[in-house]
Amino acid sequence: MSETERLAVGALVSVLALVAPGFLLHEAPRFPGSLVGSLLGIAGATLFVLLLAYSLVKRSAWVRARATGHVSMRGVLSFHVYTGVVGALLGILHSGHKYQSPLGVALVAAMLVVVLSGFVGRYYLAQVGTDLREQQVSLGLLRARYDLLAAGRAAAGAQPLIGSSTGVSGRDLRRLVGAIADLEYAIARREVIKRALSRWTVLHVAAALVLYPLLALHIWNGVYFGLRWLP
Repeated sequence: MSETERLAVGALVSVLALVAPGFLLHEAPRFPGSLVGSLLGIAGATLFVLLLAYSLVKRSAWVRARATGHVSMRGVLSFHVYTGVVGALLGILHSGHKYQSPLGVALVAAMLVVVLSGFVGRYYLAQVGTDLREQQVSLGLLRARYDLLAAGRAAAGAQPLIGSSTGVSGRDLRRLVGAIADLEYAIARREVIKRALSRWTVLHVAAALVLYPLLALHIWNGVYFGLRWLP
């Protein structure tokens, strides 16, 4: 993942997180059924339907063989990510912050879970894994440095490490001990976070399985009860 892509998606998710609770400051009950509101809803629903393209490409060898001749899997995944975030943002704008219908509330909740779980898995968890590997490499280097200095002091007949406060090598060793302890603590915390978030795919797929029936029901509901902006 590129840094530009991560920052762009992070900014969109931040905007989504700020817009979603906008009902605290603003509410437009008639906006969802207006022409502009309906167009936003149609655009958002269309984008969420297009999200299924990634699943088809990923799970169908026949589709993947034909799609990857024109675009890479990385490109398909990037399209999937951006489409999901923009589609959710359009869906929130379409709602006019009118969170009164149980169906609408459930749809918004499922939509947010899909987007946020996807963001966690695609970017945050990947970054945690990268940071963890870098910290483990640094820890290995610090331990090797400690062993080298400790062996040198032992060969020179030095006093035990922690009890001695004299000599530059003694101070160096104590600094290494502190740095190793801090890094081990940081690694342990990141491993806990990684284990806690490692099942993000289950949540992401489960929320999507809830989202699409709710979306279909919401569309049917809107068509059945009529669109106010039609003549």
